[in-house]
Amino acid sequence: MVRENWGSRFGFIMATAGFAIGMGNIWRFPYIVGESGGGAFILVYLLLTAIIGVPLLTAEVSLGRKAQLTPLAGMKKLTSPTSFWNIIGWVELLTTIIILGFYLMIMSWVTVYLKEYITGEAFLYDSDTIQSHFNDLQRDPSTLISYSAVISGIMAFVAARGLQGGVELVSKLFMPLLLVMFVILAFGSNTFEGSSEGLLWYLTPDFSKITFGVILAALGQIFFSVGIALTAGFVFGSYLDKDNSDIPGSVGIVVFFDTAIAILAGLVIFPALFAFGIEPNSGPGLLFVTMASLFKEIPFGMFLGGLFFFLVFIAAFTSIIGLLEAVISTAMDSFKISRIKSVAICISMTFVLCVPNILGFSTWSGYELFGMSIFGFFDFISAKILLPLGGLLISIYVAYVWGFDNFMNETNQGSKNIKVSPFWGPIMKFVIPIIILVILVYGLAGENLA
Repeated sequence: MVRENWGSRFGFIMATAGFAIGMGNIWRFPYIVGESGGGAFILVYLLLTAIIGVPLLTAEVSLGRKAQLTPLAGMKKLTSPTSFWNIIGWVELLTTIIILGFYLMIMSWVTVYLKEYITGEAFLYDSDTIQSHFNDLQRDPSTLISYSAVISGIMAFVAARGLQGGVELVSKLFMPLLLVMFVILAFGSNTFEGSSEGLLWYLTPDFSKITFGVILAALGQIFFSVGIALTAGFVFGSYLDKDNSDIPGSVGIVVFFDTAIAILAGLVIFPALFAFGIEPNSGPGLLFVTMASLFKEIPFGMFLGGLFFFLVFIAAFTSIIGLLEAVISTAMDSFKISRIKSVAICISMTFVLCVPNILGFSTWSGYELFGMSIFGFFDFISAKILLPLGGLLISIYVAYVWGFDNFMNETNQGSKNIKVSPFWGPIMKFVIPIIILVILVYGLAGENLA
């Protein structure tokens, strides 16, 4: 089987950015900022992204390029078939599969809202019924399962086209458009009377609000948003040519794109929230409820609402396609099956896992797993246990088993302006493992990191 490669460095960067940029940036990031003190959280998030996000994603991509295989087969090649460190591949794969299940459910919510803005149905709801409409949607399994099935069909069509004709093509078209459209929306949001107060709240750090809880929230968000230990970094790295790929420079651009979209999402949302007197700490309903309320009150609200949810759909779709490609490629490498068979198996598995997440808000709402709802359990296991565990295993393997010097030499092969320097050594060996271990301990203790 001939292994595919990226058609261009730009394609690799856009596809990797497309995988990283998704609901974590547009849905999760703003409400975490709202609950964590605005500018104080932004400052901590940016610092920790540089210290933890960039080195770990660089390490994961570098492992993939060195192995030229996906995580399960790749770790066996780099170590041995019986090595303990094969667990890295299994943890990454399990995490990705779990997240795909509830990610598809959230995409069905987004698609329903997008359809309602296109048809005008969104404006049938007034300020008293917008919240209840979202709750009713969550309790409508037939609609959500139907939408999930349609989305699955679209994903199968794109994924079946292969690396360059599917994932790379979609990402190259949509990711630059996403950035441009968010810039336009951010300018528009900051023209409302009273929006300047929201802008100051969002960008001005109040150092008294930098607590241990805020630091933990920022760390949890970095894993979720940048996509560390989610298989895709390893897989996308495995498609890189060893002699003609600049890993440090490319990862730097990817993380910049990821962070820029998250910051821009806040520049769209918070000035508008303050302009219309809505509290910033509105929680997870910030996107689906608060933004719908805003679009009812502003000029051209139907058009801007449709544009906004179209942007969210693009971000979510490129992200879920990136995650799916990682699982598809892993199945192809590990079980020696064709792309079409792998697509069929992985799409079916994603859809099947999506159904209990949807039913957990309706007919199965009375069922609990360890005191949590079905969605809450999957979110807890993935975001607070498996993601930190995967990051911890990668950091320890790279720093102590592969060896930092070997990692530095391998990663710098083909690099241009930005290189891994010896300065990264203490960060990879001590700072990152200790910080991630703290996240993992708090996750196991059941603390709310988000």
